[in-house]
Amino acid sequence: MTDVVDSDELLRRLQRARACARDEERSWRERRDTLGSTDPGEAQQAAVRVLAYEAVVRVLDEILTPGKHAVK
Repeated sequence: MTDVVDSDELLRRLQRARACARDEERSWRERRDTLGSTDPGEAQQAAVRVLAYEAVVRVLDEILTPGKHAVK
């Protein structure tokens, strides 16, 4: 099933996706910090997910606000 959407709807969807990714990143960061001393294996898995969501947020930021992150 395909929906035809206008540019405003596409922008809203991208913004919602970015907000969701930020929430997930924050959640996994908290989990990583909580598990750090008690369960290093799970903390490592949470750290990997934090990195993944950071990448998603960075990509969506660049799509929505080009040039926000300076090229390193």
